Amino acid sequence: MSNHLITEGYIFILAMFVGFLLISKIPPILHTPLMSATNAIHGVVLIGALSLLTWTHGTVDLTIALVAVFFSTLNVVGGFVVTDRILGMFHVRSDGEQ
Repeated sequence: MSNHLITEGYIFILAMFVGFLLISKIPPILHTPLMSATNAIHGVVLIGALSLLTWTHGTVDLTIALVAVFFSTLNVVGGFVVTDRILGMFHVRSDGEQ
């Protein structure tokens, strides 16, 4: 393996660790408002992952870029589903609805 790939893997693992520590320190009451803000961030990540696909030169690069596109798409869709469910909790129902 090249030193460049090892360095990128090391940075990725550190980013996962720091992200986990930061998210675990946020109180649950703040997760709901932060969800819609992170949807925009995940959209930027998806655009970046898609742009990576245009610069891939090998099988490893293509695999990593496709995994990035897959996970960022899951984040965007999942974020909107959760936000929709949260907004549904505040929906005012008429007398006949259940």
